[in-house]
Amino acid sequence: MVKHKQAKSDIQAQVVLPSSDLSADMDFFTDLGFRLETIFPSDNPQVAVMNGHGMSIRLDRQSKNPPTTIHLLTDNRSETSNGKKDLIAPNGTQIKILPKTYQLHIPETQHSFEVRQLKDNDSWVIGRAGMLYRDLITDRLGGSIIASHISIPDGGPVPDMVHYHTIGFQLIFCYKGWVKLVYEDQGPPFILEAGDCVTQPPEIRHRVLEASDQLEVIEIGVPAEHMTTVDHEMKLPTEKYQPDRKFQGQTFCHHVSKNAVWTSWRMPCFEFRETGIKKATNGMASVHVARAVPPTQSTPAIRHDADILFTFVMEGKVELKVENLGTHQLQTRDAFVIPPNTTYELVNWSDDLELLEVSLPGDFETVIN
Repeated sequence: MVKHKQAKSDIQAQVVLPSSDLSADMDFFTDLGFRLETIFPSDNPQVAVMNGHGMSIRLDRQSKNPPTTIHLLTDNRSETSNGKKDLIAPNGTQIKILPKTYQLHIPETQHSFEVRQLKDNDSWVIGRAGMLYRDLITDRLGGSIIASHISIPDGGPVPDMVHYHTIGFQLIFCYKGWVKLVYEDQGPPFILEAGDCVTQPPEIRHRVLEASDQLEVIEIGVPAEHMTTVDHEMKLPTEKYQPDRKFQGQTFCHHVSKNAVWTSWRMPCFEFRETGIKKATNGMASVHVARAVPPTQSTPAIRHDADILFTFVMEGKVELKVENLGTHQLQTRDAFVIPPNTTYELVNWSDDLELLEVSLPGDFETVIN
């Protein structure tokens, strides 16, 4: 992410639009709420500059530019276009009337069995700021969720800005290394170490400050497509410390692994540590880290009724046996999704097996066959 200095106030920008009939184009844009500012020359006008809705357009009879598209953003379409979504100016410019306020939409989950393995040749792609990304759920279950394995090989200061996400649920799990973060109303910057995680409530302002070499993070977002907005005004950390503040019904949660207590898990032969995310998200999701308990190396056949159940293999090896879908050899950094009411087993695992499990909703039933 590149930082830019704010443009000086004496600099203006114009969008140049072609015009073969200046009068007709001016009438069209006047009806859309634009105002004529300058027109010249007087005896045979060739150029008209009009301002409106935060932009300046330059209608130019000499312009050879092709027609373009302008988005007008409003939450009251009837005020601008009499309820129409699309308009075309006499000069061919397309006007699209779109909502000004971003509306979050979580699509219905398209259930499927997914296995994503590190050995896949197309695993890593280069993302923003040189970060490497792996998509851990390739079909994203119809757009209902995105799970990313993110790696920063070379650490140091991160060129991030204060921003927020319009989202339903978001998890940041530090898998390897460490990352320095700061959040709105959550105190001074802190280090998220390997095994720690945070849930980022909707629209909480935050910033990534620094990362270690070989940082690896698992990031979960619901839905897969969501809006990120830069906040140019807020400075972090904020003066107030409000750990119980609610952001659209959710609270910030910082789980520190070294303070966790291990208890028996929903799946026999495993124990887990509770992260507190189910409470923080008001039941929308839960996040568990589970590890195998020797000497047993197989679970009974089980199934669940969660809408989404995602698992990432943090350490060790295991065989995943799924009814009518075969046996899959999994190891560190592999991931899988088990659809609801699908019978499966975990067998022949290594003693160091450790799993990260994310479920939506936070409460669901596990049935042992």
